Amino acid sequence: MENQMFCYQCQETAGGRGCTIQGMCGKSAGTAHLQDVLIYVTKGLAEAAAACRREGHAVSSDTAHLIQDNLFVTITNANFDDSVIDERIKKTVEKKEELRRLLSSDAALSAAALWQPSGAPYDNPEIGILAEKDENIRSLRELITYGLKGLSAYLRHARVLNKESDEINDFLEDTLARLLDKNLTVDDLFALTLKTGEYGVKGMALLDEANTSAYGQPEITKVDIGVRNRPGILISGHDLKDLELLLEQTEGKGVDVYTHGEMLPAHYYPFFKKYSHFAGNYGNAWWKQREEFDSFNGPILMTTNCVVPPKDSYKERLWTTGVVAYPGAGHIDEKDGTKDFSPIIKQALSCKPPVEIEKGFITGGFAHNQVFALADKVVDAVKSGAIKKFIVMGGCDGRARSREYYRRFAEALPKDTVILTAGCAKYKYNKLDLGTIGGIPRVLDAGQCNDSYSLALIALKLKEAFGLDDVNQLPIVYNIAWYEQKAVIVLLALLYLGVKNIHLGPTLPAFLSPAVVNVLVDKFGIAGITTVEEDIETFFGK
Repeated sequence: MENQMFCYQCQETAGGRGCTIQGMCGKSAGTAHLQDVLIYVTKGLAEAAAACRREGHAVSSDTAHLIQDNLFVTITNANFDDSVIDERIKKTVEKKEELRRLLSSDAALSAAALWQPSGAPYDNPEIGILAEKDENIRSLRELITYGLKGLSAYLRHARVLNKESDEINDFLEDTLARLLDKNLTVDDLFALTLKTGEYGVKGMALLDEANTSAYGQPEITKVDIGVRNRPGILISGHDLKDLELLLEQTEGKGVDVYTHGEMLPAHYYPFFKKYSHFAGNYGNAWWKQREEFDSFNGPILMTTNCVVPPKDSYKERLWTTGVVAYPGAGHIDEKDGTKDFSPIIKQALSCKPPVEIEKGFITGGFAHNQVFALADKVVDAVKSGAIKKFIVMGGCDGRARSREYYRRFAEALPKDTVILTAGCAKYKYNKLDLGTIGGIPRVLDAGQCNDSYSLALIALKLKEAFGLDDVNQLPIVYNIAWYEQKAVIVLLALLYLGVKNIHLGPTLPAFLSPAVVNVLVDKFGIAGITTVEEDIETFFGK
């Protein structure tokens, strides 16, 4: 039977090969096709923008912003609203045509830059992943595209905090345009893959600067995971600016604000600690939201990707903002540089307080600045043998049963091992009592997935402290869980930095062809995971 769709950008893709009827994320075949069209016209816009710059025409920052947001819209679990995506397609084509009119000739442009939509569904043989027949070229094009999606997410987060880089924006546009070049070889695309990793590092550095300049350096913090007795608003996703606006607008209103999922690390920033109604963290990683949003009782604000199609029992309490949208959910638009959350606050005041689902505290805040402050203590612990190895276990959590591996792996680690983590993968083990080593917690949580930059800086700082020439000489090993495209840019960033022998699971990406996997194994030592027992022996010996 002919595929109704084809998508294999996330780890949970059907059968480990690709979703062909409906996305495992919940998106329909129609939504998947519209996302494919959006990617296609966005590449065409990027090509037109790059051509304009070559001819010396000014290209406004609005074009870069549109490209970034379009890519972000297509990240797994971000936007399920066909009308919103369709509107973006039309806006992108209009912008593309505006730029085309500046050019002296269309001769050098590809079909994507020249294409005009003609009715729905938008039918064009060039659209979609499988339009490229060579599996190795297709594999590398998608790997780069997914990396750029992750990079775009980080650029948007930085942008709303007034941090932007023309250099990174130009790279994003130029690279999207190059992906339309049918003359690129496998070697060309491998080089472009590492270049994407280089700009992934720059993008994460830009976001780190944006977050810390706005909200201060993360501090070691104990976060309450219980509840209070007032109505609450639950905020999920990654956007700290949305949290700032929500806390401002709820102050003194009789409503508490709780974080969920990847918003947990907001508690580590000094800026947010001034709000007495910033209550704590409720629940776990994104995939448990269908049960946890039910028991929360109040409204939920989704600021970025991580949306799971909601149950009817709480759908009327689900709100989205920014690039996120779900049919039937309330949406808060930005206007004049701010957002009005009063409809959410009004709804919260009519709701019961959250049902308590657990008690206790989570300790985090071990971003690079905080770990640098502990550097002497950490180095002494390594030199004395108290700490034998660090293991990076950052990345994403997910619903597959195979991910229980990471909880069991953390429990089975030698007691002289410290976990470095960032991203929602930590929810598999951050509530376990793994103890400390000389006062150093055995789980050092640097923050959100984009804070994986901190893990790279920590490794480079330790390399300097030990006087080593190569980061791979450090007593650090990597066992990373991935789920979506922001994890892809983190992986590419680590490869660019020269990190080798990364183990990636619970499965290797379906979009990597066997030949591409072989090259990654040969050049970088990329490997999958096996069993907890076998992998403990691989990393630490008998």
